[in-house]
Amino acid sequence: MRSYILFAAALFSIICVQGQPDNTKIVDIIMKHGLEESQVMETASWLTDVYGPRLTGSPMLDKATEWAQGQLKDWGMVNVHLHEWDDFGRGWQLNHFEIHAEGLSYWPVIGYPKAWSPSIEGSAEVIYLQINGETDIEAYRGRLNGKLVMMDTIRNTLPPLEAMGSRLNVDRLFDMATAGQPTPRPRRRNRAGGFQLNRAIWNMLEEEKPLAVLDRSYKGDLGTVFVSGARTSEGRARDHERAVIPQVTLAVEHYNRIFRMNQKGIPVTLNIDLQAAYTNADGREHNVIAEIPGTDLKEEVVMFGAHLDSWHTGTGASDNAAGSAVMMEAARILLKTIEESGVRPRRTLRLALWTGEEQGLLGSRNYVGDFFADFGESGYTPQSLKPENEKISAYYNLDNGTGKIRGVYLQGNEAVAPIFREWLEPFESMGARTLTLNNTGGTDHLPFDGVGIPGFQFIQDPMAYFTRTHHSNMDNWDQLSEDDLKQAATIIAAFVWNTAQRDERLPRKSAREEEKAENATGTN
Repeated sequence: MRSYILFAAALFSIICVQGQPDNTKIVDIIMKHGLEESQVMETASWLTDVYGPRLTGSPMLDKATEWAQGQLKDWGMVNVHLHEWDDFGRGWQLNHFEIHAEGLSYWPVIGYPKAWSPSIEGSAEVIYLQINGETDIEAYRGRLNGKLVMMDTIRNTLPPLEAMGSRLNVDRLFDMATAGQPTPRPRRRNRAGGFQLNRAIWNMLEEEKPLAVLDRSYKGDLGTVFVSGARTSEGRARDHERAVIPQVTLAVEHYNRIFRMNQKGIPVTLNIDLQAAYTNADGREHNVIAEIPGTDLKEEVVMFGAHLDSWHTGTGASDNAAGSAVMMEAARILLKTIEESGVRPRRTLRLALWTGEEQGLLGSRNYVGDFFADFGESGYTPQSLKPENEKISAYYNLDNGTGKIRGVYLQGNEAVAPIFREWLEPFESMGARTLTLNNTGGTDHLPFDGVGIPGFQFIQDPMAYFTRTHHSNMDNWDQLSEDDLKQAATIIAAFVWNTAQRDERLPRKSAREEEKAENATGTN
C-alpha cells in the first residue's frame, strides 16, 4: 500500500510538471502580450493627456489615482486600495496664467509660475537685484514693494549643434558593467556665505513684498522652461499658512531680453495674471496599491512600482507617467500571462504607484516606514526592522524617462548578479544585458534598499530626459517612445515573474556591501 501511495504521488508530480509550461514558455507569453498586444501608450495617454499634470496635493492627482484604481480593478487586480500618508502640507492648483510685456512694445513672455505661488494680478516695473554681499541688500530696502524682481544674471545660450537625445553606447555600457564596487561620491560643499546670503535676500524680499520674483530656466533653450516649486526664507512653501512670494520662471531667451533692456536703462513693465488655489486642506496624501495573489508562498511579496506624481508645467510624461504606465502595463501583462498559461505566481505580486516623490520620495518612504521599518524621529535612518521586512523578496522601480531598459543597477548587491544575468538572456537582442554594481540615486527604490530589502532601478537610455523633458513644459505624451516603453514593461514583467517563482527570496546585501553602497550614494 505504501509503495502504491509513493508511486501515485510521483505520478501526480510528473503530471503537474508536464501540465505547466516551463519558464521559457512563460517568457514567450509575456513577450507576446508585452510587445504585440501592448496597451502602455494608451495608459500613458490617460495619465498625461487626461489626468496630467499630477502635482502632489492637487485635485488632478486625486483624479489620476482614482482612474488608476478603476483601471487596475477592471484588469483583474485585487486588494486595490489607497495607502494614506500624512504631513505633506497643502496642495496647489494653477487655474490661469499669462504674462506679457507692455509699454515700449507688447510681446508675450514665455514663463510658468512655480508651484505654491499665490494669485496676483497687475502691471509692474522690473528691477534687477545686483547683490554680491549682505551689505548690498540695504540699497534695495523700501524700493521693491509691488515691483517685479529679477534674481539671476544673464545666461548665454549655445547653438544646438549636438543632439539633445542619446542612447547608451557600447563603451558607456562597458564602463558601467566593469565599474566594480560603488565608489564614494565626493561630498558637496556650498561656497562660503552662499546659503546665508540667499537666506538674507529672501528675508528682505518677504519684508518688502514685491509683486513677484522672476528667475530664468536654469537649463534649456528654444522655449523650454524647467520649473519646480516656490521657495521661502525658511520652511516649505507647501506648509499651511506660510506666506509665499509669487515666483515665475521665464524662458531663458525672454529673461535675457528683459535683462539686456534693464542694463541699458530702458524701463521694462510686465503685466501678470496668476490665478491659483491652495488645496488638500488636511495635508494627507495617498499611494495606489494593488495585488495579484500568490499561491504556496503567498505570504511573501514581490513589489514593483513607480511614482505617479509630477511637476506642473508639462503633463508629467517622461517624469513619470512613463514609469507608472510601464508598471501598470507589467501588471496587465502578468494577468494575461496567468490567464493564458494557467500558472499562478507563487509569491504575491504587489504594484505601487507612489506620490510625493518629487518632494523627497515621501510616498515610498512613508510606506516603508509603515510596514517594513521604524524610522523613529529622524524619518530616514531605520531604528529597527518590522517582521514584514523579511517577507519582501524584492522591489523594482522605473523612473528615468522614456528610454528602453539596458540592464540593472545592482545597488552593490553582488549576489543577485548571476540571477539577473540569466533573466536578461531572453532580452539581449533588445539591448538589455548590462549589470553594474553602481547605483542611481533619487528614485523610490532607495527607501527599500535603506532597510535591507533588495531594491533596484533599471538602467535606461537617457534619450532627451535631462536636456529637454525632465520637469519642463515639454514633458508631454509626444516625447514618449512607444517601442522603448513596450520593451521596458515586458522585461519588468519577466523580472517580477521570475522573482515570484524562485524557491528562495532574492539574496540580500551583506553588511559590508550595504556600507559601500551607502557611502557611494550619500544616503542614510
